[in-house]
Amino acid sequence: MIRVVLTVLVAVALLAASMPALEDARVSTTDDRLGTESNRVERAIGGLVSGSMSVSDPSLAARTTVTIRAPAGVTAARIGRLALVETEQSGNESGAALRYRIDGGRDRTVPIVSDAVTATVEVVDGPIALRTRGESRLDLRLVDDGGPIVRITRIE
Repeated sequence: MIRVVLTVLVAVALLAASMPALEDARVSTTDDRLGTESNRVERAIGGLVSGSMSVSDPSLAARTTVTIRAPAGVTAARIGRLALVETEQSGNESGAALRYRIDGGRDRTVPIVSDAVTATVEVVDGPIALRTRGESRLDLRLVDDGGPIVRITRIE
């Protein structure tokens, strides 16, 4: 009987000691996966800009869709908030970023658009709330409004 109690106590102590390391690994996995999602959106923007011509009429503009998958599961930390936001970059260019908050943590930002893209990126209607579990689809359109602009909206 004493052996069983001691075994259970040791197991509980080992589990308690390993929990912070497990949580750090989950946060790191979530950061990496959202970095991959931002790269996917960046490639979609780059492909749209390089393979199309901007036009002034949004209904005729070149467009593409991209899906953002929020990390979930046992290996990922729970995300409290996830949004696509517009950010200021160097000069007058604007860009976009994924802003997220892991439950109980601070806001984190992963930039989406690099300086290599020749078009301005605009997030239509302010921050776009994305699903914290599952997929969110975005619509990207290349319009000409005094210069090439990629306008991003969410597809419901």
